[in-house]
Amino acid sequence: MDKKKVQRNFLWVALLLLATVWILAHHNQPAPYQADHGRIFGTLYNITYQHPENLQDEIDRELARLDGSLSPFNDTSVISRINRGEDIKVDSFFTRVFRRSMEVSEETHGAFDITVAPLVNAWGFGFRQGTFPDSSTVDSLLLITGYHKVTLTPDGKIIKQDPQLMLTCSAVAKGYAVDAIAALLARKGVKNYMVDIGGEVVVKGQNPRGERWRIGINKPVDDSLALNQELQTVLSITDAGIATSGNYRNYYYRDGKKYAHTIDPQTGYPVQHSILSATVVAADCMSADAYATAFMVMGMESAQAFVEARPDLDAYFIYADSTGRYQTYMTSGMKQYAAK
Repeated sequence: MDKKKVQRNFLWVALLLLATVWILAHHNQPAPYQADHGRIFGTLYNITYQHPENLQDEIDRELARLDGSLSPFNDTSVISRINRGEDIKVDSFFTRVFRRSMEVSEETHGAFDITVAPLVNAWGFGFRQGTFPDSSTVDSLLLITGYHKVTLTPDGKIIKQDPQLMLTCSAVAKGYAVDAIAALLARKGVKNYMVDIGGEVVVKGQNPRGERWRIGINKPVDDSLALNQELQTVLSITDAGIATSGNYRNYYYRDGKKYAHTIDPQTGYPVQHSILSATVVAADCMSADAYATAFMVMGMESAQAFVEARPDLDAYFIYADSTGRYQTYMTSGMKQYAAK
């Protein structure tokens, strides 16, 4: 074999080795973290996930489907059509949310109730503009409120005892949307992600630094414009759903008295408990979202008793003591998430 041919063969082998090393190096390189942002349900979403490709188009399509099912501000949505009394068959999104809502309503003895829509609207916190209601108006609206007055048939039809009954999923839709996007990411093989829709969160795996995700809990100071982002504490957590409910952003004052958006389905009036915010950790965000709202209605003593009896839940409460000072309470399981 002549010298030139040997050199050519050596060169090809060297190039092949270099190409193999380059391919292996890039093949073993971890996928980058993507960061997507947008709007849904009148709020912001922030999603961070590790994947070779950006998935925002698919995420936005899924969110549009959710909006078309659960948003009362979308005139063509499933829930809007139900509230207008149309005879329709509900979709899978609505079915899951409705069934889980009924379960939580039963467990909390009506503290959580998606039929509270007429009352929420009347107090000015809903999807229809309301005026400040008097006691007779509240009493009349209570007659068309109650989770036991609405059912879902096996063939996907909503049956209302009173045609005036209306539904709102505002206390659970964001949590479910978070779960739905987390499921989408899981189907794409994503193992590390954080999905945040309006402060309701699911975290899985590790953050870009290879650590557990860090989720802040805001101090419950009056902040209707969401300008104050001062944190009460930070959780170091993964593989969980987290939701916070509080009365420190959506409220108004009338005649010197504060009226917050959490309505007690049993009294028809905004709650006046000492509890200022409730953060719940659960296996899924929809459940965490629903329980956090229920705890705001139940008040500190009842909420504490409820969550202590549930090993599948953890909670962090911020409340005002008799002097008006902020105090905190957390379940023993919540302490494992305290950021180091």
